[in-house]
Amino acid sequence: MQFKYFVHSISKPTIMKIFLTVLSFIFLITNCYSQNSSYENEIKHFQHKLNAQYASLKESPLTKEDLKTFKTLDFFDIDENYCVKATLELTPDAPFLEMKTSTERLPLYRKYGIAHFILNGKKCELSIYQSSDLKTYTNNLFLPYNDISNGVTTYGGGRFIDLETPTNGSTTIVIDFNKSYNPYCAYNHKYSCPIPPSENNLAISILAGVKAFNKKH
Repeated sequence: MQFKYFVHSISKPTIMKIFLTVLSFIFLITNCYSQNSSYENEIKHFQHKLNAQYASLKESPLTKEDLKTFKTLDFFDIDENYCVKATLELTPDAPFLEMKTSTERLPLYRKYGIAHFILNGKKCELSIYQSSDLKTYTNNLFLPYNDISNGVTTYGGGRFIDLETPTNGSTTIVIDFNKSYNPYCAYNHKYSCPIPPSENNLAISILAGVKAFNKKH
């Protein structure tokens, strides 16, 4: 009887407010889940494409021996915290300079800009480069970097991220470390790979993207 009295004592406008509040909460939870799911699917698609490339007889950088037993690359768990929106300090007057590689090859890159961001509570900055081969890499930027996980859980020679050139001189850029991948030299010594410049040494561990190559896979 008391519960019945309580229900009848609530006005219709109050019931409507409660209903709308609950509905808004459900929508918020559903929307957050949908966004997280969409992001995970994006990274899983990136991982799938990378695995397909490495399993391909025509495209794989793996040695013939490793290709025979290859199943999948080893990835860190997907973590959206490693997807950062950085402030981009453009460097339009930077000249094209030689970048050191694992061989005598010296490709030309210029510093497109410096990305400033906060990751794991620490201020970080990374230089982003543009190749002199603008016909091949029309809208592409190159981000090679080192971090303190190198030689432990990740490849000792650093990792790379491919980026798109921001439109209309934008001063922000998204850097997704979940899309970090190893240079081909991590799998086969026949390749010539850029060495991340010392200015791109991060004093934190980037536990995202591709791990060091494990031949057991």
